[in-house]
Order: sequence, then structure tokens, then C-alpha cells
Amino acid sequence: MLFDPRPKTRREDLFGRERELENLARNIDSPITVITGIRRIGKSSILSVFLNEVNIPSIIVDVRNLPLNYSLKDFYHVLSKTLSSRMDRFIEIIKGISSIKVLGGEVEIKWKGKGALSLPLLFDLLNRKRVIVAFDEGQKLRGPRSTEILNALAHAYDYDKNITFIFTGSEVGLLYSFLGVNDTKSPLYGRYHYNLTIERFSRDLAEDFLKAGFKELNIEVNRETIEEALSFFNGIPGWLTFFGNEYYKGSKRFALIKDMAVNLALEELENVVKERGKRYATVLRAIALGEKSWGKIKRYVEEKEGSTISSSILSNIIRNLEDLSVIKDYNFLDPLYKEASLKLSYAYRNSL
Repeated sequence: MLFDPRPKTRREDLFGRERELENLARNIDSPITVITGIRRIGKSSILSVFLNEVNIPSIIVDVRNLPLNYSLKDFYHVLSKTLSSRMDRFIEIIKGISSIKVLGGEVEIKWKGKGALSLPLLFDLLNRKRVIVAFDEGQKLRGPRSTEILNALAHAYDYDKNITFIFTGSEVGLLYSFLGVNDTKSPLYGRYHYNLTIERFSRDLAEDFLKAGFKELNIEVNRETIEEALSFFNGIPGWLTFFGNEYYKGSKRFALIKDMAVNLALEELENVVKERGKRYATVLRAIALGEKSWGKIKRYVEEKEGSTISSSILSNIIRNLEDLSVIKDYNFLDPLYKEASLKLSYAYRNSL
């Protein structure tokens, strides 16, 4: 179903992404592929459909829920769960490895002590056959273990020719900061990678998507509501899907669906502020109110806080918001984040 909010797994449910699938297929032998794009643009769906269509054993390691300062145990736990979910495709590769136990359909990797399985060795073992290892939201691998993981990836790049690595990332700057392909200090410096940037739908394609989704559900939607959705959600497939699904479930008023979507975006921004500090809320609100230059934002923040903010701190905040793919050139990449920034409503709101 086109309006199913879960990541798509079949081509017939993935609308308008034939070119992206073809590009991935053409670059399937690239050692590293990086799929980037803002949140809800469809990266996970494109990846899942692609992997389901190729006749190559593959795993998608979902690292989104790794703790901020994850341990080696945390990382191997995620790997174990992932291999367990694809047992049918990997049992021939991992069986007989003393450091990997398979009990009742569950994989357990020995990650410490005598006989522990190092990550480079795991990649060497997977290299017995042609495989694809994908990391969804790969920027979450940043942290105290990142150098260890990067060293293992560099080892596999050089010696494990049967493995293709794919990384997706919605926080584009942070993903490239982790990979370090342009950082002379990174183990992956200078290594070739294929980058696929996922763009939003054009207005015409977005309209075709909505019409196809509602036709599939045998629902008539008035032109005004369609136009409102096209204007507000700005070609972002995930939000268009959210709109279509909520309309199908019974929320017929666009204003109500819009408020629900903005509140979801608001939760995400509140998490950013809780993690990084209330000053991020002030800066976000300044940009949402139309302050489109570094100097204007600085004046806004100082006026609201009643104190001076150092140039380096403000520059870091703006750069971090760009790395998180929230803004670029003082504009919001997703219009819902602009709306959400005007509604930031924690205790820090009093300082705005």
C-alpha cells in the first residue's frame, strides 16, 4: 500500500524511485555506498526494496537506538539481533564459527574474553560469500567506538572484496564526519564511495503520488485539500504518506492532520534541545521568525537571553543544525521544522 507508513519492501509499493533503484544496481560493486537525504525522504524504503530485489545475502543493521556512548557490547548485541533476523540467508556463512553460537534461532556473538570475535574477523568470515552489510542511520556509529569500527571497515575495504557496505543517513554532515572520507586522520580517508542523494518529489510527482494512493484506497479527496497538502509538505514522501494515511483513517480536515505532523516534528526538535541545550531552541526560533543571517541571529539570541553569546558558540550551533540536516543557509530543509520551531514549549520556552 502506497500510504503504509512503514518502510516499503516491494517495488510496487515504492512510488517514483525507479531511477534511484537503477543507480544502486549499477553501483552494487562499489565497496561503500552512502545514501543521504533529509528525514522522511524515503532512504530506508529505497534500501529495503533494493536489497529485496538483488540475489545477494544482505543485512540491515539498525543502529538508531544505540546509546550515545555505546559500548562494544551494545554494538555486538545489535549485530547479533540483526543476524538472528536473517538467519535463513547467513546460517551457511556463520555455522561452525566457535565465537558465534546459534541457539533456538538466535545468534549470540562472543564479544569479550578468550576467543572473542573481533569486527575485522567477522567481516573476513562474512567475506566467504558475496554479501551486503547496510547500516541504517550510520551517523549513530559516532562515539568512543567509532575508530574501532572505521578500522574494521578500512580492513574490509582492502581485503574483503565480497562485501559491499551501505550507509544511510539523514544527518548528512554527521554521517560524513563519522566516515571521514575527506579527513586525513580517518582510516577511510581517500577511499572511493558512491553517494546517492535522495531528493524530494517534484510537485507534479507528489500530486501523482497522492492521487495514486487515494485511488488505491478508493477514496475521493477534494482538490483544495490536495493543494494544501502539496503546498505544505513540499514533496517529502514520508509526510505525504502520513497525510494520506491519516486521511484514510478518518482525519478529514487538513488543519488537523497538519497539526499532528507538526507535533511529530516538534518532538524531534525537543529531543535535540534536551540533548544539546536550550540555546538551540532560541536559534531555531530566530531562524523560524525570519532571521536569515549570522549577525541577525546573534542579535536575537543576545536580546532574548540578556547576555552576550560568543561567536564560536553560535557558529557551532548553526553548523551542528546543518550537520543534523535541520537547516541549510538559514532555511529549514523541512517546512514542518519551521512550524515546530515556533512551538517549542519546554521550560526553556520562557527564555525565548
